[in-house]
Amino acid sequence: MSGPERITLAMTGASGAQYGLRLLDCLVQEEREVHFLISKAAQLVMATETDVALPAKPQAMQAFLTEYCGAAAGQIRVFGQNDWMAPPASGSSAPNAMVICPCSTGTLSAVATGACNNLIERAADVALKERRPLVLVPREAPFSSIHLENMLKLSNLGAVILPAAPGFYHQPQSVEDLVDFVVARILNTLGIPQDMLPRWGEQHLVSDE
Repeated sequence: MSGPERITLAMTGASGAQYGLRLLDCLVQEEREVHFLISKAAQLVMATETDVALPAKPQAMQAFLTEYCGAAAGQIRVFGQNDWMAPPASGSSAPNAMVICPCSTGTLSAVATGACNNLIERAADVALKERRPLVLVPREAPFSSIHLENMLKLSNLGAVILPAAPGFYHQPQSVEDLVDFVVARILNTLGIPQDMLPRWGEQHLVSDE
């Protein structure tokens, strides 16, 4: 199996809930164990942007997402924001990588300054201190100088800043195609196989000769 086997996926309150849900589905399809964290703001955004209504309690949410993604029992583990005994809170038991998708600018700021006010922020802090892959997917426009400075700081610390900015060279035909572009880039960054997006040049069949 290439890429990390255990991944923390966090969703925070930026627009773009579809990205996080699609990424979760893809990770399940690739047989990864996912530790799922979600902020209250992200749950509100998800209810606004999609027809997915997550249960409030972690145990009920875990059962819902397991059925929603067709996951195996125990493949998706959901932890509350104040569950400090959860594996992502400790460097000795945290998953091999973490993705925050979508990542709000508030979360971006908290991670950049080392704040650990909730499990999402603590898990990101653990990923940084343990030098494990950390991918942040901000979805905001325009970016302020503060946002850009926080991104630069995190990039210098080893995190990957992967904005939710889909490309168009694959000639997308739907919103789902645009979502898949970003999710495919996340999977590529983690080293996880994906067949949603051809690499540049793979479909270039026209010769100049």
